[in-house]
Amino acid sequence: MWFSFWRSKDRFSLDQLRYLADQLTKVQIVNEVNKDFVIEALRSIAELVTYGDQHDPTFFEFFMEKQVVGDFVRILKLSRTISIPLQLLQTVSIMIQNLQSEHAIYYMFSNEHMNYLITYSFDFRNEELLSYYISFLRAIGGKLNKNTISLLVKTRNDEVVSFPLYVEAIRFAFHEESMIRAAVRAVTLNVYHVGDDSVNRYITSEPHTDYFSNLVSFFRKQCMDLNRLISETLKNPGPDSNSTVTTAVDEIEDNLYYFSDIISAGIPDVERLITDSILMLLIFPVLLPSLRTVADNDMQSGVVTSLYLLCCILRIVKIKDLANTIVAALYYPLESFTKCSGGQVNGYIPDHGFTSKSDGIDNDNLAENSAKCLVVNVPCSSSSSDCHPQSITILNNGSSSNVALREVLLEYVTGGADVQVLGSLSVLATLLQTKELDESMLDGLGILPQRKQQKKLLLQALVGEASGEEQLFSSESSLTRDGIACGLDVYLNKIKEQYGVSFQPSNVVSSPRVPRFQVLDALVSLFCRSNISAETLWDGGWLLRQLLPYSESEFNNHHLELLKISYENSASALEKEVRGFWPDLLITVLCDEWRKCKRAMESSSPPKEPKCMLFPPRMFFSEDIPEGSSFTAGERMHELVKVFVLLHQLQIFTHGRALPDQPLIYHPCDHRTNSRAHTSGLAAVPKPGTEMNLELLSRGAKSAIFAF
Repeated sequence: MWFSFWRSKDRFSLDQLRYLADQLTKVQIVNEVNKDFVIEALRSIAELVTYGDQHDPTFFEFFMEKQVVGDFVRILKLSRTISIPLQLLQTVSIMIQNLQSEHAIYYMFSNEHMNYLITYSFDFRNEELLSYYISFLRAIGGKLNKNTISLLVKTRNDEVVSFPLYVEAIRFAFHEESMIRAAVRAVTLNVYHVGDDSVNRYITSEPHTDYFSNLVSFFRKQCMDLNRLISETLKNPGPDSNSTVTTAVDEIEDNLYYFSDIISAGIPDVERLITDSILMLLIFPVLLPSLRTVADNDMQSGVVTSLYLLCCILRIVKIKDLANTIVAALYYPLESFTKCSGGQVNGYIPDHGFTSKSDGIDNDNLAENSAKCLVVNVPCSSSSSDCHPQSITILNNGSSSNVALREVLLEYVTGGADVQVLGSLSVLATLLQTKELDESMLDGLGILPQRKQQKKLLLQALVGEASGEEQLFSSESSLTRDGIACGLDVYLNKIKEQYGVSFQPSNVVSSPRVPRFQVLDALVSLFCRSNISAETLWDGGWLLRQLLPYSESEFNNHHLELLKISYENSASALEKEVRGFWPDLLITVLCDEWRKCKRAMESSSPPKEPKCMLFPPRMFFSEDIPEGSSFTAGERMHELVKVFVLLHQLQIFTHGRALPDQPLIYHPCDHRTNSRAHTSGLAAVPKPGTEMNLELLSRGAKSAIFAF
């Protein structure tokens, strides 16, 4: 009988389909003798049914009439070899993926045949079989809509009581193979985006809600693995270290994008479950305490990792309650969350490669960060020139657990290592760009952009009870203060009542101007530091321009003096490069970096992505340059130019002048300087073979720096 199968026939005919179906019904046992015939019959039936769906409806009518899917299930029960389940899953998957007729899909999903295959006890110890099974689930998930999903669930009193596709899929949600995890996620997203209310109630009921907390727990483990990887990489870097970290970072972000895709389905209970899980399993017990703790916390060495993860969560997972709750948590002292993690407050984290206590505050810091407190000078009024500033102490020496987390971020900006500065700036920039945050929360942090601040005050003037003039021009608008406090109180109470944080938040806003000047003072202090990379300083410059896009009114005399001294020191350092290895390229690099810096400052996004903090830049100092190393000297010169250009542009900005597109290297009246430039061959970019007068070149470059 089996050899008659191989006789010559028209492969794509109804007769061939009828013949194969008839032969399949005669199979009473599947063994080594006939398994090849059964496999070929299953494969051929899939081809014929798919062909008929697109060319001849009588093919599928016959397929339904003979209930061939029922024979598929019967053959599976008879099978004693692994090859039959493999082919059967592949056959059904191909048919579901390629059938275009809704009528055909409805038939395939009816009669409980698909649910039987979904719940069948396959031997998943066979990896190939598991792969085919997951593909089968994904094929079904791809055809889900409000009509077809009802064929795959069981209901009682209009409530879903069983949904095998979803339940069996999430069993493999945390499989070690990434392709399987990706397929399971595709199935779950198809389920969430159908928008069936009864199905949504089912997936948000016990015990299925455990899936969302398990997702966050799995993500938490990945975060800890990333932190360990970064720590090991910094201690023992290898040739593949960066690529390994990049792979881990990509997986972290993929997980967060999965959270984001789930949220986009618009299921309120799911959004609440994910928000609560992220806060209770990751943010409160792990990330926030890791900003400054030691003890049995798996993330104790991960200050930078924690800052990066906070940025990622805020950037990718677009949940309003989550973002605002994180900001409200920044007003709490460290001790509030170290109780959650079992950590011990220590004032500074021994970061195992990220930083150490000796790396902290720069001896050359012109803002005098080495003092035991940071004094914020808050002018009484932006329009009053004769008012004495108020001195407000916001930070202690970092040894107290009463320091609010918001102040910890500012402390890193003023006294942390380069990667900690970049991490803190990235968090502030991310918060500033997070659209889900209420403007009152940004205002309370001191990072509400000036243009939004003025718009907010104008709206308050139009609808408030106080006079418009009082609200717009008073430095202490009670309405502004009340607005900040009102928005903040909602989330502070939520943290206390819903998440059980019993500590009182510290330094809640008493004046709407205080947090803004705290941030401004921290940024000015940053620009006075000499141990910070140019790229990190550029991020600080971008943040400053976002806060004050077109006004110098909020700078006080102390700020201006510090920036001026820092600029002059930078110019002096750059002057030494005139007699270095690359004086002939100095002016060219200055012009090039001017344009780049201007573009970076005016961009809508920070110059560097948050993930860059995981790959700290190399910094060049004079003692690092081996004698005769022109390459390293060139890198150092390039770094000095970038710092100089930023500080020079800040000088122009703080004096209220427009920033030119091209730098004015030579003063228009300085004919001697221009003459020297022509003489030395620097009227334009030097051409190969140009003979230069190096004596005049050095003098011209030096003049260029101070006329810049």
